[in-house]
Amino acid sequence: MPVINRMAELHDEITAWRHHYHANPELLYDVHETAADVARKLHAFGCDEVVTGIGRTGVVGVIRGSRQGERVIGLRADMDALPIAEQTGKPYSSMNPGKMHACGHDGHTSMLLGAARYLAETRNFAGTAVVIFQPAEEGGAGGKAMCDDGLMERFGISEVYAIHNLPGLPVGEFAICEGPIMAATDEFNITLQGVGAHAAMPHQGRDSIVAGAQLVSALQTIASRDADPLKSIVVSVTQFHAGS
Repeated sequence: MPVINRMAELHDEITAWRHHYHANPELLYDVHETAADVARKLHAFGCDEVVTGIGRTGVVGVIRGSRQGERVIGLRADMDALPIAEQTGKPYSSMNPGKMHACGHDGHTSMLLGAARYLAETRNFAGTAVVIFQPAEEGGAGGKAMCDDGLMERFGISEVYAIHNLPGLPVGEFAICEGPIMAATDEFNITLQGVGAHAAMPHQGRDSIVAGAQLVSALQTIASRDADPLKSIVVSVTQFHAGS
């Protein structure tokens, strides 16, 4: 299998790319070093076009196949990290305090670069492949920013495909299903205003901490009692600030 054999040859190099990105994480749209490195590699691979600055810091590479074809297929990866302090102790751990590639976007970027290199080397396909490197996936709407910049129209893209790493899935296996496989997200903020009192005389106040604790539990019934059990839904309370 030529594809598998060639990718096996590139394995160590792709791994080194991933370790570099993991050690140098950047957040949201501030992925300037990552984007610049991606663009340099795409130029070195011989992409027909390399365009930067789409969606502020997004990067796009165009690779035309050796055979005529009307289809323009997009392949997309995200580049940004999370505002998390890494404590893994890995030799390639984050060198940027408070930033970590905890969601695997370092791997996504490296995998798509590997695919871009192979496609640019062989061009054994009809039509055009467009590799898309997106900033600000982690809550910054970077995909929308790229689309608002005319990504789809500018390159005539008709379909876009992406993958996401899945810890726990055996190495070498892919998980697919018919229909949606990953959900969109939203966030909420709730403020409860109580009345202060001495801890020894709680009856003189209105304890917002107790109310908040009850609210956290009650929110879980959205998934268990208000949603269709045949549909996937997750409600998570990820922060709780209270007290004085």
